[in-house]
Amino acid sequence: MPDWKPVTPTSSSSLGAGPALDTLLRVSARHDRVTHVEHVPARQSAQVEWPDWVEERLVTRWANQGIPGLWPHQAEAAELVRRGQNVIIATGTASGKSLAYLVPALTSVLDGGTILYLTPTKALAADQLRALRDLDLPELRAATYDGDTPYEERLWVRKHANYVLTNPDMLHRSLLPRHAQWAAFWRRLRMVVVDECHGYRGVFGSHVAQILRRLRRVCARHGSRPVFLLSSATASEPGAFAERLTGLQTAEVTVDGSPRGATTFALWEPPLTELRGERGAPLRRPATLESADLLADLVAADVRTLAFVRSRRAAESVALTARARLQDLVLGAGAPTDLPDKVAAYRAGYLAEDRRSLEKAFRSGELAGLATTNALELGVDVSGLDAVLIAGWPGTRASLWQQAGRAGRAGRDALAVLIARDDPLDTYLVHHPEALFGRPVEAIVLDPGNPYVLGPHLCAAAAEIPLTRDDLEIFGEGTKEVLADLVADGLLRERATGWFWTRRERATDLADIRGAGGPAVQVVEASTGRLLGTVDEASAHTAVHTGAVYVHRGETFLVEELDLDAGVALVEEGSPDYTTFARDVTDISVLESLHSHPLGPGELHFGSVEVTRQVVSYLKRRVQSGESLGDEPLELPARTLRTRAVWWTLPASATASLAQEGLDLGGAAHAAEHASIGLLPLFATCDRWDIGGVSTELHPDTGLLTVFVYDGHEGGAGFAERGYARAVDWLTATREAILACECERGCPSCIQSPKCGNGNDPLDKAGALRLLAVLLSPAPSLEGSACEGSTPEPSV
Repeated sequence: MPDWKPVTPTSSSSLGAGPALDTLLRVSARHDRVTHVEHVPARQSAQVEWPDWVEERLVTRWANQGIPGLWPHQAEAAELVRRGQNVIIATGTASGKSLAYLVPALTSVLDGGTILYLTPTKALAADQLRALRDLDLPELRAATYDGDTPYEERLWVRKHANYVLTNPDMLHRSLLPRHAQWAAFWRRLRMVVVDECHGYRGVFGSHVAQILRRLRRVCARHGSRPVFLLSSATASEPGAFAERLTGLQTAEVTVDGSPRGATTFALWEPPLTELRGERGAPLRRPATLESADLLADLVAADVRTLAFVRSRRAAESVALTARARLQDLVLGAGAPTDLPDKVAAYRAGYLAEDRRSLEKAFRSGELAGLATTNALELGVDVSGLDAVLIAGWPGTRASLWQQAGRAGRAGRDALAVLIARDDPLDTYLVHHPEALFGRPVEAIVLDPGNPYVLGPHLCAAAAEIPLTRDDLEIFGEGTKEVLADLVADGLLRERATGWFWTRRERATDLADIRGAGGPAVQVVEASTGRLLGTVDEASAHTAVHTGAVYVHRGETFLVEELDLDAGVALVEEGSPDYTTFARDVTDISVLESLHSHPLGPGELHFGSVEVTRQVVSYLKRRVQSGESLGDEPLELPARTLRTRAVWWTLPASATASLAQEGLDLGGAAHAAEHASIGLLPLFATCDRWDIGGVSTELHPDTGLLTVFVYDGHEGGAGFAERGYARAVDWLTATREAILACECERGCPSCIQSPKCGNGNDPLDKAGALRLLAVLLSPAPSLEGSACEGSTPEPSV
């Protein structure tokens, strides 16, 4: 982690924050919005000589690009790979991790080998391909192989490419099932690069872990044993994570030896407004609106800026609002007329040619500001940035540092600003900087043994090459039991020599690796038939339901109809002054309690549950203020999943006195549920939208007051288990967040949830504080009852 130095914010001049933050603080009313500032001093370093096994022409070409040598961590990783050791290099953003794998990879290509490069995004693959072609090596035949690759080019790639850049999706659906067509490539495969691997977490990461195990089987069939090099942002226990992801012992390279400019990091809380939301709760100025204003000011001051937001819709909204503000500046102050054109949105869902055009314009300086989803969080080359705005907690400390690190990539001083949303976790963090700075990043959570993940990949592996008993070790613990279930379900046939896929269907269709839950829904303009983009089926219930506001490349549309059977959402252009938020209702039943222990006078459990969710309405909120404009009903089918949950119970003996005092126990539990969902991402590598919750004064399965928090993915994703292991820290932080909020009865910054199907009613803020105090009260039975297998960590 960087050497953070705190600064108490008083005025822009006393902060010593540099011109970028001074630009934002020219508006005196903004001074109180900065709750904390940290400074990271510049870091110096010295390069080391090239390894003697690197060909001179490679050295010359890199020297011509201004790279005279390697940083120490690059040389260390390259040497380990050269010796045949699997490696994970986990150093900061812009530390040159790509050169660490390019040196051994290109050396292998010049020696007649092939390289497989895996990336979670198409944009990063395109960026890497551009860097490879700039080297102008006649022997290097690099090519991308993804969903954007034209059909006629795919045959050439299979036959001739020796450096293939692809993603886990294509590896899963194309390269591995058709491995015989790639025989020459597999036979000479020397190295597999897994770039930006910290993105492989939760259910998606669990799927990728099984895909990599299938890759190892295919390579072995064709006579190769490639070395794996994984590249990651700074991560906790990277070697253990890499071993879990690949199934192979992996060496760590974690000491960052690259130089870096100084960084100023500001925590920013938008002000409370006079507007009121549900139940009269006070509303803060939306983080997206605040970000749009800051983005416009920075672009006007010629500060090249990325604004990271949480959703596709928010990216479009921030870009539109910033452009409008810059247009006002043009009209009022005579600024350059092209100033509004220097801002655009960038997100997944755009057509390939649109993404490439935006990337090129931003690199060239034609665009000075981009509002983007995490599609630009990863290592796409956008060097020369001065500032990064982060609208809302991005889910993990690793993502926070990754996004902040996009500024200052050319060694220049940089500004990063985390702008809090009206949300319990964001509010907690901007007032508890010690929870962010000077702390290690999270361990990356994934569970390759999840039977809902493992089963489909065993079928896919059997379709590629029949499974044998020797393969049981590759796929991990629990494989034998899952195979028995697959045979019983008729998906595999067991014979004396192993297990075989015998169906006509594609086995790969069983695994939905990004957790989409079904085929993509096409978003089509009804009057013209124009395809605007796609939304996964699960997200369609919340993003393109009938009546939803859908934004695409600055254009606003209203969804006229969502036809799930046809996989189409029909939209028409419109200009509403509101946005929409889907709301659902949830029922939960306990299937099995796997672990439990006392917690205060109650009990804490972790186990399997069945969750039934149904989107029942959508809330309209005014764009500029966040003010609620009403709730509209919807009729959509329910969705059921079996998953894992953490839950706590309190007996009637512990709550009777609270009820006698007139506290609403149901409202207290409901408020505690909302707030705990908001705070769990600080303790588990997840997003608020990865998890859900249910609370009740009397649950039929427990017979007690019960609060559940569950993984929103089939079979679980490891988040609830992390909550179980860190329950005391997690629930203590939850209570602190509620207590610290300045509202009287509850608001979106503490106990209200934007996705509550009950309209945030009932909620009892005071009751939640009392209920959590009772739950966390010391009890003699707790002595020595720490969760078995959990690792104590410092409380935030």
